[in-house]
Amino acid sequence: MDYRKESLKKHAEWRGKIEVVPRVEVDSREKLALAYTPGVAEPCLAIQKDAEKSFELTRRWNTVPVITDGTAVLGLGDIGPEAGMPVMEGKCALFKAFGGVDAIPLCIRSKDVDEIVRTIELLAGSFGGINLEDIAAPRCFEIERRLISDLDIPVFHDDQHGTAIVVAAALLNALKVVKKRLEEVRVVINGAGAAGIAIAEFLLKMKVGDVILCDLGGILRAGDEGLTSAQAEIAPRTNFGMRRGSLADAMKGADVFIGVSGPNCVSEEMVRSMAKGAIVFACANPTPEISREAALEAGAAVVGTGSSEKPNQINNVLVFPGLFRGALDVRAKKIGFEMMYAASQAIASCVKEEELSAEYILPYAYDRRAHEAVASAVARAARETGFAKK
Repeated sequence: MDYRKESLKKHAEWRGKIEVVPRVEVDSREKLALAYTPGVAEPCLAIQKDAEKSFELTRRWNTVPVITDGTAVLGLGDIGPEAGMPVMEGKCALFKAFGGVDAIPLCIRSKDVDEIVRTIELLAGSFGGINLEDIAAPRCFEIERRLISDLDIPVFHDDQHGTAIVVAAALLNALKVVKKRLEEVRVVINGAGAAGIAIAEFLLKMKVGDVILCDLGGILRAGDEGLTSAQAEIAPRTNFGMRRGSLADAMKGADVFIGVSGPNCVSEEMVRSMAKGAIVFACANPTPEISREAALEAGAAVVGTGSSEKPNQINNVLVFPGLFRGALDVRAKKIGFEMMYAASQAIASCVKEEELSAEYILPYAYDRRAHEAVASAVARAARETGFAKK
């Protein structure tokens, strides 16, 4: 099947992938009076006295917006908010299918941080949590930071933390396959934007041995000129050996390669230069940094990509439905590292020891056990860390 042509055809048939469906019947005078006027005045007055009642008397408790400015959509880049709508709708459909979460796409016509933050803050009273999506770095870091500080509901940028969570889950199981320890491996991450920096932060908190970040200019080092504020902040905590050079230089002797960059930037020779039992996660979409076949031919022991057509798909869909389900269920006020790490462990645990292999390190994206496990683990971690309100 030509997925691109068929998808365009289907989108024309569907005319949208989500819709609003009422939860109550309004087919009689009595039912209308209960759902709307005059009866609806009572819940309004109750919420006026205590805004927290909005979580009990409306659908707010289960509703999340998927918000973008359209500047970093898939691998397509800055295509604008309207053009990002099909992706946001698809995300909303996955929220409902795998997490039972009612999600609404909101595509904002602005690239101004203040405008975007203010817009979301003004709308926050309608939602139980906020999912940021496909917002380019470095703007995404500031938007998320300010919203987390200002709002009392969970804020989550999926391109950063969702990616980090699922990559960490894949790494936990891949290391079991190659019989290496997390604290002993050197990880090279190509792509020092939102996803790459978030993965690096996450792995550092997990106590990985060393992380080397690379961008188009090569290896990042503390003190380098031209770094973004986010890159300058993380650089002193990475690249312990103060290595210099290109991505090829970084990959020599490395145990793990994680690509969140662009197509065909890794050669077979670069993979051959890695340590024995090399792990390669080439996650660029739709074309990876190196094909699965080429990486295996070059000697990689475990290979993951972003493709659903290949083994070991590393896909955020394993994360966000269950994570928000768990956070919403306990009225979490934020999503902390412990909750995210619990999600990684839950995903990894869905592949049993006897099933684990180089061809199977992650559950499939449509495996409902994984989404349920993530929801349960996140809710439990929220309670244990004091982030849960119920």
